Amino acid sequence: MTSAIQQHSASELFAHALRFENRADPYPLYEQLLRQPVARMADGSWLATGHREIGLLLRDPRISADRLNPQPQPIRKSLLMEDPPRHDQLRQVVARQFVPRVMGMRDHINALVTGLLDAHTSERPGQLDVVGDLAYPLPVTVICELLGVPREDERLFGGLARRLTRGLDPVDTQTEEEIRELQEARAELAEYLEGLITRHGADGGGDLLAGLMNGQSPDGPMDAIDLRVTLGLLLIAGHETTVNLIANGTLALLRHPDVLARLRNDPDLATPLVEEVLRHDPPVQMSGRSTLADIDIAGTTVPKGSRIRLLLAAGNRDPRRFADPGRFLPDRADNAHLGFGGGIHYCIGATLARAEAQIALTVLARRLVSPRLITDPPPYRENAILRGPEQLPVAFERLLPDSRGRQRRPPSSSPGSVVAVTAGQQDRERGALPAEIFSPTPSASEDGFPQLASRTRAAT
Repeated sequence: MTSAIQQHSASELFAHALRFENRADPYPLYEQLLRQPVARMADGSWLATGHREIGLLLRDPRISADRLNPQPQPIRKSLLMEDPPRHDQLRQVVARQFVPRVMGMRDHINALVTGLLDAHTSERPGQLDVVGDLAYPLPVTVICELLGVPREDERLFGGLARRLTRGLDPVDTQTEEEIRELQEARAELAEYLEGLITRHGADGGGDLLAGLMNGQSPDGPMDAIDLRVTLGLLLIAGHETTVNLIANGTLALLRHPDVLARLRNDPDLATPLVEEVLRHDPPVQMSGRSTLADIDIAGTTVPKGSRIRLLLAAGNRDPRRFADPGRFLPDRADNAHLGFGGGIHYCIGATLARAEAQIALTVLARRLVSPRLITDPPPYRENAILRGPEQLPVAFERLLPDSRGRQRRPPSSSPGSVVAVTAGQQDRERGALPAEIFSPTPSASEDGFPQLASRTRAAT
């Protein structure tokens, strides 16, 4: 069993990692926490940091996604917080409507990136805030189009999103004012979504909201409460994590000019590069679960009814799984990172996030001439779980016009509608779909982790 000294040490290290002064670089603290892959904390909760241990726990049916109380509750939760069988029912309904709309969007995403950067095109030295000018507006525009949310409403839910995601952090890191703001934000979001659904009606066109309202499933149509909760999840999660992924990827490129030069000359590098960003500096640092039974793991027993945090970002730097884990290596082989979680709760938006990041980073590399960070480290957001820069100011000698981007024509159909995609088109698009997106029982390699090379070709 773990000694009291080690318990206190793990608790203290984790508390330090959550402090804002360590937001720019919590990884040295994670490295120390990795010495004990599963540790009991001073408050009785548990912390898993090892890559193997996190992977096993993510796929263990004795683990519940209801991280506060694993017993059934008379309230509706999003599929992110549900367990089977309800989780599987909700996920299949959402996947049927969400996934086909994502396929075939790469040209449209490229056009959006081109338009956002065109506003800053200059033959003279200038500056760009990668977060405010690209990483934030890109995924917000995409998710609004997919869901059928009016773009002008972004101002309403943008502020709500920041307050809501701050609520994901441990309560003891939040002020009383932040907790009060979280409660107010939840009420405001519910009111906004109810109004949006009412205004949208059942004939809102071919967008995702209309699909969820009209789509058929073996379990019947999605009712008003499930619709509101699911819409809120997709709206917030559909852009917040991607903002950090693009910003963290840009930061990695500017800190590694040799990799930036390679990407400029070889756009195909974007695929493994984004996977390495997801490993090296993931947008989601940790997740929470609770136990439905005693679980023996890493030489200790986590009792039934325990809360357990899965420190994904630490597992991604576990030297028992990755050689030289602190280095940013886009050519890293067998990069089975935990950036999108795993098991039945594998991120349903992973394909879209990958596509947005691959395209945004490739276009930035091609168009920015002699970019450099103005401040390193940049200012970070308060949020510890959804960790990323608040701003990312970049200076450049020139920002080139993008003739290649202008020559590409976006699909003629609405971005939110179901796009017919041929198998050949899917093969050409690197936003291929892992089986985890569709299936509650994901395919896995021999060590229990998803096979990144295993892709499903079905778009509908």
